[in-house]
Amino acid sequence: MPSLKEIKNRLSSVNSTRKITSAMKMVASSKLHHAQTMIENMLPYETLLEHILKTFLASETDARTVLNEVRPVKRVALVVYASNSSLCGGFNANVIRLLQHVVDEYAELGKENIVVYPIGRKVAEKAVKMGLNVAGDFTALAEKPNANDCITIARELGEKFIGGEFDRVEMIYHHFKSAGSQILTRKPFLPIDIEEELKRDHERDLTSNVTTKKAQEYIKRKEEEKKREEKEVVPLNDNFLVEPDMNTVLTKLIPKYLHLMVYTALLDSIASEHAARMVAMQTATDNADEILRELNLQYNKSRQQAITSELLDIVGGSINN
Repeated sequence: MPSLKEIKNRLSSVNSTRKITSAMKMVASSKLHHAQTMIENMLPYETLLEHILKTFLASETDARTVLNEVRPVKRVALVVYASNSSLCGGFNANVIRLLQHVVDEYAELGKENIVVYPIGRKVAEKAVKMGLNVAGDFTALAEKPNANDCITIARELGEKFIGGEFDRVEMIYHHFKSAGSQILTRKPFLPIDIEEELKRDHERDLTSNVTTKKAQEYIKRKEEEKKREEKEVVPLNDNFLVEPDMNTVLTKLIPKYLHLMVYTALLDSIASEHAARMVAMQTATDNADEILRELNLQYNKSRQQAITSELLDIVGGSINN
């Protein structure tokens, strides 16, 4: 059995660790709230743009632009979102695992024909280790999201797709559902199927940063409301004129939606990272509390044994005398 001094040292060590994990949880909670606010600020633009596109597509379902042209895949680009730091549970590991799976799927193309746009230091380091082509350094975006930088990335991908340098572009990131639920997502970026993309579940619980049953019930309730209120989009009135024509207008609108997709995925990824870190630190704090409870019990038992042993020695000595 360890001595009282060893137990006291362990108690002090675990208590110090608990203070760190508790502080990190509070910091992650604060950052999560900030990330949720950024998503809320972006939602009106996303909602209006989606409404416009849905309305246009209801009028002309067979709209064709150069950005939704499907062709044989010879060279592919992957936009992968992770974080710059650790201590966020399986957040980075899950992204890297899915990246490896996607690379294996495109193995016949050769690694020289797979280009990664890594947003986050963890995935950038892994891409280099895997021997993949890395398009640039985007680690700053994982800490400080910037809409203009996202537009630059989306524009570059669009230009290279139009120029034939890339035949397919995919995104890998965590979709932020709630503080307790982040869904690892892989979706096509180019060629874009606008109709399919608009059908995706974009619902988020931005009301809370607590991973409780209440948060999960909120998501379920919102899904039920969405099903009840879902109505078919009404096509444009015949008297409504689109100048010069629908395809030209869509050619202008679709790049804006692509810019939004890159930025939205970044905000989702950042919110998911902070939520995962908050949960991981809460779990670590709870584990530390349990260890402290066991150590205090062990310390009290050892102390009582030491006192009992001393009493027996004293009593035994007095009897012998």
